[in-house]
Amino acid sequence: MERAVQRRFVGLTAVVAALGLTATLSGCGSDAGDGDVTLKLVAADYGSDAESSSEKYWADVAGKFEKENPGIHVDVSVYSWKDVDREVAEMVKAGNAPDIAQIGAYADYAAAGKLYTADEMIAIRTGSNFLPSLTAAGEVDGNLYGLPFVASTRLLFYNKGLFAKAGLGAPETWDDIESDAAALERKGVTYPFALPLGQEESQAETLMWMLSGGGNYTDEVGNYDIDSAANIATFQWLKDHLVGKGLTGPVAPGKLDRAKAFEAFTEGEVGMLNGHPTLMQEAEKKGVQVGMVPLPGIDGPTKGSMGVADWMMGFKQNGHRTEIGKFLDFAYDDENVLSFADRYDLLPVTSSASAAMEADSKHESLHEFLSALPNSQLYPFGKTSWAQASETIKEKIGSAVAPGGSPEAVLTGIAAEARQADTAK
Repeated sequence: MERAVQRRFVGLTAVVAALGLTATLSGCGSDAGDGDVTLKLVAADYGSDAESSSEKYWADVAGKFEKENPGIHVDVSVYSWKDVDREVAEMVKAGNAPDIAQIGAYADYAAAGKLYTADEMIAIRTGSNFLPSLTAAGEVDGNLYGLPFVASTRLLFYNKGLFAKAGLGAPETWDDIESDAAALERKGVTYPFALPLGQEESQAETLMWMLSGGGNYTDEVGNYDIDSAANIATFQWLKDHLVGKGLTGPVAPGKLDRAKAFEAFTEGEVGMLNGHPTLMQEAEKKGVQVGMVPLPGIDGPTKGSMGVADWMMGFKQNGHRTEIGKFLDFAYDDENVLSFADRYDLLPVTSSASAAMEADSKHESLHEFLSALPNSQLYPFGKTSWAQASETIKEKIGSAVAPGGSPEAVLTGIAAEARQADTAK
C-alpha cells in the first residue's frame, strides 16, 4: 500500500477575519462541545510528483482557514487516487472515519447514514452555487450528500508531432484509431495507443470506450447494463484490433495505470490516449504539441463526452457538523475553487467560478472542456453500490482484453457482482 503523504497543519494564532462566508450557516448549533476542535480531512492527490502534490494546495487552504477560525485545526492526509477510496473505506470500517473526505464516491456512506446532508452543514449560498448537473449527481433520495469538488471532461489526445511525422490527420472513427496506431507503430512509437486499464482509474477508461461504442454502465432506467451487447462488442474490438495487434505498447493494458500512461505521453512516447485537462498542461510544459478531439466512435465522433466529478462529504461520527460546515464554506469560496482549477487545469464546480473561468482569456484552452460539462455523461454516482462496482471494474476489466481473455465472460462477471451489490444495498 502506498504510504500516505501526510501533514499536520498546526493552528495559527490570529484575529478572526470578518468573512461573511463563515458567518452564516444553514445548520444551527454544533454537535461538538466547547474548546478546540481538530478536523480530520482525507483528500486525493491530483499531482504527478512531490512538486505538484495536492498537499501544497491543502496546506494553503488549511492555513488560511485556521487563521480565520481560531480553535479549529485541520489535520490533512493526502493519498494517491489508487489508494484514497480504499483508505477511507478502511477508516470507516474501523470506526475511525474522517470528518471530511474528498474522494470518488459517496452514496454507500450516505445510505448507511454516516454522512451529513448539505443542508446540515453548509450555507444556502454555497449549496445553491453548485452547477445543477453536478448537484443532481450528488443526491441520494433527493438529499445532497456528495458535494462536487472538481470536475473534468475527457477528450482523445494525440501527439501532433508524431502524427505529422507519420503523415496522419486527427482520428474520427475506430477504424482511424486502428490505422493511425498501426502507422505510429511502424514509425517506432512506443505506445501507439496507450490503454490504461490498470487499477488506478480504469473505470474512467472503461466508460469512455463504452460511450464511444453506444453503451454505458447503466440503461435508460438506471439499472446496471455493464454486460450489454454494445459493451461486449466494444471490448472485443479493443482486444482484437488494438491489443491483439500489438498497438497498445509494451505494458499490458491491465498492468498500465493512468499515471504511467500520462507520464509516457508527456515524454513523447504515446501517439494517442484518452486524457483530461491536467494532462494537457503537463504535456505542453514538456514541449509536446497536443491535439484534442472527441473520442472517435464506430462511425464518427462520440456524441457527448464523459464527465467526471469528485466529491466532498462530511462524516457524522465525530459530531463536528458546524466546524465541517465552516471549513466547506471556506473551501468553496471562488478564490479557492479557481486556485485548485488553475493548479491542475480542471473545471470548477460552482456557477460563479465557472462564469469567471469562461470570461477569462487565460483559460481559453479549457473552454472546450467547460462547454462540454453540462451535457456530459457521469458515473452512476447516486447508486449506493457504485463504489463497490467501481472497485470490481478496476480489478478485473484489464483481463477482458488480455491474451486468452473473454470480454463477454469478464463483463458478465463484473455485471453480476455489480447487480448483487446493488440488490444488497
